[in-house]
Amino acid sequence: MVIPLAGRQRWLFAGSALLTAAYLLLAGREFAASHFAFRTDLPSLERAVRLAPGNAEYRHRLGRYFAFVTASPQTALENYQLATRLNPHQARYWFDLAAAYQVAGNPNGQREALERALQAEPTAPDVAWEAANFFLIQGETERALREFRVVIENDPSLAPLALLTCWRVRPDVDALLRDVVPHQTDSLIAFLSLLQGKHETDSAIKVWNQLVQVHQKFETRYLFDYVRYLIEAHRPDAAATAWEQALSVLNLPAYLPTTDNLIVNGNFSLDVLNGGFDWSYQTQPGVRLLLDPSDFREGQRSLSITFEGPGISDAGIRQWIPVRGATAYDFTAYYKSSAFQGVGGPQIVLRDLYTGEPLFTSDPLNGAGFWKAVRSRFTTPASTALLVLRIERLPVGSPIRGKLWLDDFQLSPESSEARP
Repeated sequence: MVIPLAGRQRWLFAGSALLTAAYLLLAGREFAASHFAFRTDLPSLERAVRLAPGNAEYRHRLGRYFAFVTASPQTALENYQLATRLNPHQARYWFDLAAAYQVAGNPNGQREALERALQAEPTAPDVAWEAANFFLIQGETERALREFRVVIENDPSLAPLALLTCWRVRPDVDALLRDVVPHQTDSLIAFLSLLQGKHETDSAIKVWNQLVQVHQKFETRYLFDYVRYLIEAHRPDAAATAWEQALSVLNLPAYLPTTDNLIVNGNFSLDVLNGGFDWSYQTQPGVRLLLDPSDFREGQRSLSITFEGPGISDAGIRQWIPVRGATAYDFTAYYKSSAFQGVGGPQIVLRDLYTGEPLFTSDPLNGAGFWKAVRSRFTTPASTALLVLRIERLPVGSPIRGKLWLDDFQLSPESSEARP
């Protein structure tokens, strides 16, 4: 039988209309399911699941409702299981299933769910964190450490706690640097801070050496903190080495001491870093510090210090200087000053940082309307390894007013030609 052309067109139209209706019905169901799924009440969530029974996300949301709202762990477990069957590639579905197994007291189910979560998203830090703690409780230390490494690599906010846990489990800096701590700047700095807080100085030095070998820039404040830590730990040798290592990484070679001058930035031509072995300063009541480009002896500016009050004992600026024990040194500095009011005046003082003993104290720096030299030659005690250079007010605490300019500080080992 031959169907007329008009009849075939009617059949095609009817088929198209049927397909369109089916599509609209399915789309309508999905739209309705989506609408109900984003509500937080149980009837809406159950309706979403009925409308779209193949949607794993809706089933997972229903499971979370039973887990956290109605506290029905068994029902939550069943819904999580269905969600993972519908979509086994979502780590958070397996993650919540593992938590449900933990509540149910099923460690084997918890292990299997965590393993599947790790397979689905091997670099997800929340999954790795949960897995690491599970393996730790089970006594599987090596597996736990591997997962903690994933946490440290992928979530800086969790890195300090993860590193602390790793250190408690295995307080071996070499093993952790080899197997757990990524050789990345952020991770190594976090590990360094942990070890400094625990006063594990030798271990901190190993982490620092690894950090500088990465050859990636980092914030100078971490260098300043580390140098200060080493100095407080009576390791000035390591502090000086760290300063030299870091300045090459941070591209700040001008802040290194030289054989001719151990004082860094002695003529104030560089910006003051306020840390490490450069000048450091701290605001003191009644004292104003300024780099003055209008008056200097050499370079481009000097340091001006204005004293304008009582109770001053220190100008608030200092520099640490590594030295050798039982060694003769030549010291030179230049100053200008306005007329000072008050007894005495500010003085340049070099002290042994650890004993506090002065190796050099200048005369009061007053009464000089032109650039005037301060010179000294002294020999360090055999035990001295670190000096601190300060501008002190002597007598301490007495009122003083006036202005002082300082420039061209130099400290160098006494040359053999200069010795008698």
